[in-house]
This record gives sequence, C-alpha cells and structure tokens, in this order.
Amino acid sequence: MKCRSVPLCLILLCVFAVPFTSPAPLIYRPGEGWVYEPVGGGGRWQRARAQEQLEVAQKAFDQKDYSLALKAARRVVRVWPLSDPAPQAQYLIGRAYEAKGKDEKAFKEYQKLLEKQPKIANFSEVLERQYAIAGKFLAGKWFKLWGFIPFFPSMEKTADMYDKIVKNGPYSEVAPQAQMKIGEAREKKKDYALAAKAYETAADRYHDRPQIAAAALFKQGLAFQKQAQTGEYDQHTAGQAIATFTDFMTLYPNDPRVREAQTIITSLKGEQARGNFKIARFYEKRKKWRAAETYYNEVVNLSLQDPNSVIAATAKERIDELKKRNQPSPTVK
Repeated sequence: MKCRSVPLCLILLCVFAVPFTSPAPLIYRPGEGWVYEPVGGGGRWQRARAQEQLEVAQKAFDQKDYSLALKAARRVVRVWPLSDPAPQAQYLIGRAYEAKGKDEKAFKEYQKLLEKQPKIANFSEVLERQYAIAGKFLAGKWFKLWGFIPFFPSMEKTADMYDKIVKNGPYSEVAPQAQMKIGEAREKKKDYALAAKAYETAADRYHDRPQIAAAALFKQGLAFQKQAQTGEYDQHTAGQAIATFTDFMTLYPNDPRVREAQTIITSLKGEQARGNFKIARFYEKRKKWRAAETYYNEVVNLSLQDPNSVIAATAKERIDELKKRNQPSPTVK
C-alpha cells in the first residue's frame, strides 16, 4: 500500500508545485451563447451596442486583423440581427473571409447578405464580388471539404454559383455574363445539352443586348455541334445545331462569326448526308426500295450547297436505279 501511494504523491506535488496557465475559459452570455475568452481581459473587443461593435470590426478589418474583424462582425449579426449595423457587419464577414483566401465561405456570406438585404446600397458591388469569386472556381480552383481540406474542382458547384448570381440580380450588370458562364461551366463538364440550354436562356432573356444575345446564340450552336459529335453521330442534335446557326445568321447577318457559322453548317450537313446515305444503303440491302429512295433524296437535298459532292452524285445514281425497279413491268400482249 505504501509503494502505491508514492507515485500518487509525486503527481500531486507536481500539479501544485509547478505553476501553469489554465486554458481560456468558456463564458456564457445571454443572446450570444458560449464564447471562448482569453484570460486577462480578452473580451476587450466586445461592446454593449451594435454600432460600437461594428466599429471594432471595421477598425480590425482596416488594420488587416481579419480574425478579430470576423469575431466582432459575427457578434453584431448574432446579437443584434435586426439592427441597422447588421447588414454592414454581414458584408464585413464576407470581406474578411475573402481577404483570408476563403472564397467559398466568402461567397456564402455574401449570399446571406443579398438574400436578407436585397436593397442594400452596395448591392452591385457585392454581386461583382460574387462574380469574381465564381471566376476563380471556373478557372479550376478547388472547392474545400468541410471548408478546410482542398478536395476537387467542380463545374457543377461553379455553375450553381453563377446561377445564384443571376437569380440575385437577373438584370444587373454582371447577370448576362454570369448566365453565359453557366454555359461555360457546363461545357467544361461536357454536359453540352445543359450548356446549350444555358446559352438559350441568355439569348432569350438578354435579347435587347445584341452583343450578349449574338454570342449566346452562336455558343448554343457550338454546344449542339459538340453534343452531336459525342459518341455516335446524333442526327437530331446536328439538326438543332444547324437551325441555331441559321437563326444566328438571320438575326445577326453582319456578325464576324457568320462565315464560321456557314462553314460549320456545311460540315454538319455533310455529316447528316453521310448518315442518311448509310440508312439508305441499309434499306436498299433489305429491298425496301421506297424507304431507300427517301433517304437518298435526303442526301441530295443536304448536299445542294456542295455541287462537287461525291456522295450526292452516288445518291442520284442510286435513285435512278431505284426508280427503274419501282416502275411497273410492261404488259405482254
């Protein structure tokens, strides 16, 4: 028993003999909850009024003490959520996160501000800050798991950021470009159908801004073209691309991209002609003469802009042969 008490006595002696600093206490304040406070008056940054607390946050931000700015601004929003200083405090939270390089968190804090205070004086500036942040993620910046661990770039999350910007201010200065960026994010993910839809929305919604509308319509055509060329050639999507480029040339005949659109249409029609030719051959081999003739005629129609088309010439020869087959045999008397 005596041997066991010796180690215990030594431990107690060390505890009471060696001075140490106790960890900072947790303090509970009504309306604020449990807060961490350093020993020795660490709560000097706290104030009894919202405006005074905001001044602490602003001063800390100006002095680039972003951690203190965050604490002070958060306290304004938490303790006095309906006060006049609360919107500015929420804005400072976003600015502090942005200054610390925590762009995803900054975007979310700006979003809270715009949802709760859509009539704030610096509405346009906050939208522009969100747009700039989204641009970093479009360029490949990684999102963070749980806000700390770099995880992966995500065009889905990036498109969602731009979508929020558009919804925040659909007719703001940055909204048209944000809508276009949704299409770019979808294209980077190779989701060409959703990209085309995003560009279509931009062209329709901002039709009164010719520069935006023309670019959106042209990019919509390109998205359809890319979709048509994925895997097996998609005749229907190729037709959508041709129709979109045709609309583009009709609406904006003086646009410098018209010549490129014409070239793409010719190429797409060539692909369509080859596809129809294969279908015609399929029906011809199975002695479905009328169906084969129909598809050969499609080949000829699609090749009207290319008088030197070899495939069109072959299709015409096959049509002549099929017509002979379809003619009734002469009656022998």
